[in-house]
Amino acid sequence: MNSAYPEVSVVIPVFNEEEYIRGLMDSLLKQDYDMSMLEIILVDGVSTDKTAEIIEEYQQIHSVFKMLQNPKQTVQHALNIGMKAAQGKYIVRMDAHSEYADNYISKCVEYLNKTDAVNVGGPMIAEGKTPVQKAIAAAYHSKFALGGGKNHDETYEGYADTVYLGAFKKKTLEEVGYYDKDLIRNEDDDLNFRLKEKGYKIYITPEIKSTYYPRCTYRELFKQYFEYGEWKVAVRKKHGEHARLSHYIPFLFVLGLAAGGIASILSPFIFNESCSWVIPCAYGVGCGLYLLIDIIASFSNKRACGFIQKLRLVWIHIILHISYGCGYIKGIFRDWNFSEKDNGAD
Repeated sequence: MNSAYPEVSVVIPVFNEEEYIRGLMDSLLKQDYDMSMLEIILVDGVSTDKTAEIIEEYQQIHSVFKMLQNPKQTVQHALNIGMKAAQGKYIVRMDAHSEYADNYISKCVEYLNKTDAVNVGGPMIAEGKTPVQKAIAAAYHSKFALGGGKNHDETYEGYADTVYLGAFKKKTLEEVGYYDKDLIRNEDDDLNFRLKEKGYKIYITPEIKSTYYPRCTYRELFKQYFEYGEWKVAVRKKHGEHARLSHYIPFLFVLGLAAGGIASILSPFIFNESCSWVIPCAYGVGCGLYLLIDIIASFSNKRACGFIQKLRLVWIHIILHISYGCGYIKGIFRDWNFSEKDNGAD
């Protein structure tokens, strides 16, 4: 074994990823890190497609790949299973919907050693293969869509609240308790909260490069961001912190749509004829102003190419804001119970 290279464990949750799994595994085989010092652990959530078969096919040729089973199927359980089984000094988290630069792993290790951060990673650079997926990817780089966090800025380098995926020393994860088994979504936010509560730092650099492929359909996107909104509340309640303003805006937007719509319908029954037009008019102006901003943001987005793609982006912005806002409302009224002990227990 080459002592110049510390041992690294790559952990990847997978479930029904036959469309992406070959591209992922091929990109991993191109890594410039010494393969004899790597183990790549794919944790399969009992896939019903050919994902497991494809992994086994690669395993027969490349011993670097290992496959574990995740009967509970959720991401946080997969990460905990893989990370607890990991033998490496360093753990690099990866996603099956992404492809990685050839120096991705070596850059993760480099920045863990050259900075005082315990979690390092790069920005989320989204790309698409189908027209709808390309439009969704364009939204990931829109401040109007997602609020413009540092982890979506492909040029930012420095300390941040979160990174895309992340890389850690295993001893750090053992100390903070891995991922919270009760969080279906936003498990990375929770882990980063716990790291910061201990005084640790998180570092993002464009030198750690990857490409993320988002959801392919409007329905999948709605479900994803509804869950993000719902579980964002869970993380905030657990840690007793307020969300950023950008997280409240979709929530207020949905409340405004609902309240304004109801008030407009009831207005003729509440006010006399001379005033009954005021609320519906104000509601229409508000909706029109939102749509105008949406159109401006969509048609100025350089990643959405062509008139049809920009129209798709208008609709995607609406989906993102309504789904996240509805999920956030559900999260506010849901009764959350979290144990402060043994976050990573399975």
